[in-house]
Amino acid sequence: MKLAVESAPAVTVPVAGTDLAFPVRRIYCVGRNYAAHAREMGFDPDREPPFFFCKPADAIVYVAPGTTGAFPYPSETKNCHYEMELVAAIGKGGRDIPVERALDHVYGYALGLDMTRRDLQMKMREMGRPWDIGKGFDHSAPIGPIHRASEVGHLTKGAIWLDVNGASKQKADLSQLIWSVAETVAYLSKFFELVPGDIIYTGTPEGVGAVVKGDKMRGGIDGLGEFAVDVV
Repeated sequence: MKLAVESAPAVTVPVAGTDLAFPVRRIYCVGRNYAAHAREMGFDPDREPPFFFCKPADAIVYVAPGTTGAFPYPSETKNCHYEMELVAAIGKGGRDIPVERALDHVYGYALGLDMTRRDLQMKMREMGRPWDIGKGFDHSAPIGPIHRASEVGHLTKGAIWLDVNGASKQKADLSQLIWSVAETVAYLSKFFELVPGDIIYTGTPEGVGAVVKGDKMRGGIDGLGEFAVDVV
C-alpha cells in the first residue's frame, strides 16, 4: 500500500566492531534506580518496584567512537540536566520473562545519556501530569555504539562515570543498581511485550546537574569505553 505521507527514516545504532545496525523500536527508561540518586531527588530509596517512562526512538543522538557528539540545548527550559546511564538492547522478545532467563533476551549494551528538562519535569510532577515534555524531547537520548553481550559479557559491576568540563560529576558502580538489568527486563516484560529493537536506559547515579551551551560532557562505563558530547 502506498504511504499517504513521506515516512521518517528508520532509527538505528551501529553495533561495535561490525557492519551491523541495531534498529531502535522503543526506548524505555527506568526512574530512580540508584539509591543515592533517589535521595538527591527527594525520595526514599527503599526497594519499591521499578517505574518506567519512554522516549521516542528518534530522540537518539548517535555518538561514534573517537568523535564528539552534539546535544542541541532544548527550547523552553532553563535547567537541562545530564544523566549518565547503562543502556541494554533487547535482541529477543518476550512477555512475562523470568528473571533467571532475562539476560538471554539482552543483545548488548551501550553508553547513554538521559537528558532532562528538569524544570519542566518537576513542574509536570507537581501538577500530576506525565513527564513527556521533560524527558521525551528531541535529541534527549545520546547513545554510543551497542556492544554485543557475546563480546563484552553481561555487565553487573564496574565503574560508571561522567565529567563535565573536566570536573567529575557522577561516579558510581553498576553493582549499585537497585534493580539489576535482569530484574528490570523481567519486570518490564510483565507490562509490555518486549520486541527485538527495544532499548532500556537503566537509571542514573547521583550527581545529576545542569549544563549550558558550550559545556563538554564525557562519560564512560567499564567494558564499554567512553564517549564525549558537547552542548551546542
